[in-house]
Amino acid sequence: MADPSSYRPKPGEIPDSPGVYKFRDEHRRVIYVGKAKNLRQRVANYFQDLANLHPRTRTMVTTAASVEWTVVSTEVEALQLEYSWIKEFDPRFNVKYRDDKSYPYLAVTLNEEFPRVQVMRGAKKKGVRYFGPYGHAWAIRETVDLMLRVFPVRTCSAGVFKNAERTGRPCLLGYIGKCSAPCVGRVTPEEHRELAEDFCAFMAGRTGTYIRRLEKDMAQAAEEMEYERAARLRDDAGALKRAMEKSAVVLADATDADLIAVAEDELEAALQIFHVRGGRVRGQRGWVTDKVEAVDTSGLVEHALQQLYGEERGDAVPKEVLVPALPEDPDAVSQWLTDRRGSQVSLRIPQRGDKKDLMATVQRNAQQALGLHKTKRASDLTTRSRALEEIAEALGLDAAPLRVECYDISHLQGDDVVASMVVFEDGLARKSEYRRFQIKGFEGQDDVRSMHEVIGRRFKRYLQEKERTGEGDEQPASDAPATEAAPPAAGPAPGSPETAEGPSAVGPVPGVPEAAGGPGAFEGPAAPAGLTAPTAPTAPTAPTAPEGPAATGPVPAPPLAPASPDDATGPREEDGRPKRFAYPPQLVVVDGGQPQVAAAQRALDELGIHDIAVCGLAKRLEEVWLPDDDDPVVLPRSSEGLYLLQRIRDEAHRFAITYQRAKRAKRIRSSPLDDVSGLGETRKQALIKHFGSVKKLRQATIDQICEVPGIGRRTAESVAAALAATAPAAPAVNTATGEIIEEDDGDSS
Repeated sequence: MADPSSYRPKPGEIPDSPGVYKFRDEHRRVIYVGKAKNLRQRVANYFQDLANLHPRTRTMVTTAASVEWTVVSTEVEALQLEYSWIKEFDPRFNVKYRDDKSYPYLAVTLNEEFPRVQVMRGAKKKGVRYFGPYGHAWAIRETVDLMLRVFPVRTCSAGVFKNAERTGRPCLLGYIGKCSAPCVGRVTPEEHRELAEDFCAFMAGRTGTYIRRLEKDMAQAAEEMEYERAARLRDDAGALKRAMEKSAVVLADATDADLIAVAEDELEAALQIFHVRGGRVRGQRGWVTDKVEAVDTSGLVEHALQQLYGEERGDAVPKEVLVPALPEDPDAVSQWLTDRRGSQVSLRIPQRGDKKDLMATVQRNAQQALGLHKTKRASDLTTRSRALEEIAEALGLDAAPLRVECYDISHLQGDDVVASMVVFEDGLARKSEYRRFQIKGFEGQDDVRSMHEVIGRRFKRYLQEKERTGEGDEQPASDAPATEAAPPAAGPAPGSPETAEGPSAVGPVPGVPEAAGGPGAFEGPAAPAGLTAPTAPTAPTAPTAPEGPAATGPVPAPPLAPASPDDATGPREEDGRPKRFAYPPQLVVVDGGQPQVAAAQRALDELGIHDIAVCGLAKRLEEVWLPDDDDPVVLPRSSEGLYLLQRIRDEAHRFAITYQRAKRAKRIRSSPLDDVSGLGETRKQALIKHFGSVKKLRQATIDQICEVPGIGRRTAESVAAALAATAPAAPAVNTATGEIIEEDDGDSS
């Protein structure tokens, strides 16, 4: 590792004019290229205290062994030179967008005597007119097939064309009217080129002229009673309209624009581009790139513009480029684009109307592309195994952590404080073992104390399960039936935080199964009926096997009874519920830095647990913190281990915030009728339906309440007493939306 001070330029050596600089490593390879309005100010920033640098920048300057710069006269020249150097040297620390596939274009070879329409990929050639890119080659062929009725341009290869010239017989398309057959002299080279230019004009968006001409010719043919020709012209116009429908109008003012959107996280970024020509989406492209340098959205946009238009000239650069964030120097970038186009180019952020709506669509595509990329990456078995091995090596573990649990705290300004526990086995989410907690040991906002409480409660339950089952004394699977369960564990002491937990306390969370125990159940959702309860993982690639005879021998014939969701196998309590907290993780990950890690380790130490590793992942710099270490572990940004830890942490955050929002929403929607003992949801709805609102129900007499079907005298008295005890208060405010909730609106609870 090089010391940046060893190659730091002397004061006054670096000029304060615009320019481009490059860092080289000890082998003289260029590893980073950048530009600056003021070279002295920018380059000096790289030689400050390493602790103040972004981790990626720190890695770059410690890898480099020298720095060089070139002075230019304007910022536009700096932009052009930066692009040229990035293309020439391919520096490892510069963001580079690379296609995940080769996008096809519709190309017209105007550089040939008889232009040809075809699908082309790869580098663009001089003298060829390109349209697109398209997502699929079949989309191009469908469009061309429709348009050949009106513009019968040559589509055959050079070999087929020469063979037709030699034999004097056209190909099949020439016989059916989808080629003008220049190979056999049906049209002159000039006439064929005119057809090709009309084809290009239509594809460029000048569609109205040709459709109006066809409709005019059709009407004239009908007047002259040439009905067959009129029918053919009608079909030709219909074919052009169908070709136009394949690219719907998105901008009514026939705009030529490219819309660029970026979706990013700490490690990667996805870019999506929509090419709009004549108000219609003519093509779409997308890339996913690693963020190998410290770069924000503006920087990603600038890199994208350089790589998109660095080789383009003329109409290939649109009149308008819409972006989610402007580059650091938008005037210089706009001038660079203008120079490449040859006329003014507008670079801006859409603020309203159709362009802003279309930008939102492009942004959704970028988010989806990033999510799909992460899903593909996470589903690869080899990648998961490598990630677990990298985590074990970085944290000094004896073996790969096959079971990882991650915890996160969520609240809104100290209210509705909750926590989540997510489980990953063999690098994959085990959602049936997710748990959620309410923080009840104290009031207010204290993430460190909350983390200590949650870790302590979770592993206290683990020790109870371990003591109850007698770890190490279990019978082999062949000696006991799979459904045999150990004696039930003692429940939590009255008044402990566990006694009031469970989904019943706050209602269901969307997408999460409910616990089977009802009020007073264990924290979080249980595995739903019919799903096999979790068992301890045995190997990274082996599926979890059920306990009991199925593990070692033939399974006895089941009794002839109707199938039931409760027939699921696996370790279960005597009451049939799946075990909770029965298996310890090899690694506990907490969302946070050194304080949260210390709190988690202290909770384990207090319980006498010393065989479970603990680490924390700090979101800002993606640093991994270990207990009792003053410095974090910095995993390489390309590390699969870091990617897996980040994914686990983000899943814990998602699960926690979903629970917290549901809990807060239920509190906002609470009703005085919730406190009436024995009054279920059906009878509450019947009361509200009969009286119209809680306010009117409060004004009713006991006899009037008894008139509601299903409401007896005793229940009516309980309802009246509960409502009388609830004095009318000021209208509640929904803290999430700022909406004032009138009492009449809270009648559905």
